Amino acid sequence: MKKIFYLVMSLLLVGGVTTSCDDLLEEKSHTDIDKNEFMNNAQEAEQVLLGTYRALVTNGCYGYHLSLLFNISTDLAQCEGSSTERFRAIPTNFFNQTHAEIQTTWGDLYFAVYTANDFLSGIQKHLDSYSVEDRKLADIYMGEARALRALCYFELVRWWGHVPLMKTSEDSLKPADSFEQADPKDVYAFIEEDLKYAVEVLPWWDEDPRKAPEYRLTKASAAGLLTRVYATWAGFPLKDESKWAEAAKMAELVIKSNKHSLLPEYRDVWNNTCNGIWAPKESLIEVSFYSPTYTGHSSPVGRIGKWNGVKGRNKAGINNAGNWKVLYPFMRKWMNWQISKGGSYEKPIDLRYELSIADYMYSNGDKSYYTKINKDKEPIDRKTYFNIPDGAPEDISDDPKVQGQINDLKFACQIFTPRKWDTGEYVKDGLVNNDYSNINWYIMRYSDLLLLYAEAVNESQGPTASAVEALNRVRRRGFGQDQNSPNSAIDTPASVSQEELRQIIRDERAYELCFEGHRRQDLIRWGIYYETIKNTGKEVWTWYPRGENGHRGGNYTVFDYTTLGKNELFPIPLRELDIMPRLKQNPGW
Repeated sequence: MKKIFYLVMSLLLVGGVTTSCDDLLEEKSHTDIDKNEFMNNAQEAEQVLLGTYRALVTNGCYGYHLSLLFNISTDLAQCEGSSTERFRAIPTNFFNQTHAEIQTTWGDLYFAVYTANDFLSGIQKHLDSYSVEDRKLADIYMGEARALRALCYFELVRWWGHVPLMKTSEDSLKPADSFEQADPKDVYAFIEEDLKYAVEVLPWWDEDPRKAPEYRLTKASAAGLLTRVYATWAGFPLKDESKWAEAAKMAELVIKSNKHSLLPEYRDVWNNTCNGIWAPKESLIEVSFYSPTYTGHSSPVGRIGKWNGVKGRNKAGINNAGNWKVLYPFMRKWMNWQISKGGSYEKPIDLRYELSIADYMYSNGDKSYYTKINKDKEPIDRKTYFNIPDGAPEDISDDPKVQGQINDLKFACQIFTPRKWDTGEYVKDGLVNNDYSNINWYIMRYSDLLLLYAEAVNESQGPTASAVEALNRVRRRGFGQDQNSPNSAIDTPASVSQEELRQIIRDERAYELCFEGHRRQDLIRWGIYYETIKNTGKEVWTWYPRGENGHRGGNYTVFDYTTLGKNELFPIPLRELDIMPRLKQNPGW
């Protein structure tokens, strides 16, 4: 059973506060309890703090939008279907400033900011009365609250760019017409201040005095997040390249602590998160979900594995939507790359390929392979479907039968799904229903930190031995080898140039972290989001061309609706513009 680290907030926090930012801006606050009479000791303070953790598991945050919906369409995957209707509007960049999902996530993040601010305000009123031991815990709790606040502001500034900065709970209650958007540099500076404080006061996972430390933020969590913040700050749009050196220092703090390492088996990463197994050596920041159906308690659940995982009906009779579709050019590139390292079509030596991409669905618990074109035949061998020529079937062959087989294979290769959260393979207990699960979501893993370290060192110092070694540690584990033992067959050589290592790191992030919610923001901070979307669309349509009446195959509709200088940011929600007249809309919206 998973550790509950969030509590119902109605008895602990501000009663009547909704998850919309505009409601938080009302001049009049409504309270069910006098918080001056609560948080009289560390135990009470911790209960209030856990409400901030709970604010992150909503659909608008990591239950759905920030984990799955906002991150689909890149060079790795696309959304199911060929239309822009319903849930497809966001993944195809066909949305606007009035879309509910954009408003919801904005509001949920500001609500989480409010709860963190409110906690910090409340606990500071009681610190003088705390015992010595309670004061030590209170310092940790304040570090957690500030790290959570930093995480929320980081999401706000990188998705929206220009956002109001509310440093205290009192700020949220100012008149709506007084709010202005802060300079993004000031938002980043505030995030940096919060995370530096958290790094200072939070414990390492194995030195934690908290009675329930599972899935709680630690020193490595804060340092890892600050590493990512610096890497983003150094990239588009702010391009403060001095932050690369800061990113390298912060990642190095975690690496040299020897408190963290990669799990020996890549499969264990997914078995753990699908079953609520806390593995703090690799899991630096992980959102944990708690199933009301499984436990009988009323708590949040997410859509991980249900919305983005392997399509079909599992053994428990629960359907998975399979709305993420892996793109064929990415699969082919990855396969050909690992073959260049000594693998094969049928037995890739990069084990992450097998564990990341599903060429099957479930039918009442049994695997049904998409490349099994005819009922009585075995699945088509991989060499065949990885070498389907580019172009329309009728342009490849004059034989109608061959044309049909090629068309079937091309269609099949467009509906592969992510496998990392395979409910039929991993989940032992606790699925909820056709929409929700209690599978966890990684915000940051140690492998992510190692790759950010390699990138930061390469950008600030060039391709040093330490940068190359960090990259190779991740790759060796992916290939099923000892992460600390050099392997000339698969390692990137030390003689690599800075530009070569830059591209290798970008590719390695795709292979190691595919479908985990990083790729879109990676492409944006690298300044290549628009060109990558356009080039990927061309690749898909060259391989599986569009017919005269629209898409024959390769439903990469995001290609049609992505605009340079616009889609790198989300629009400020229209309701916020109406409520806060000093706010300005982002370019292009």
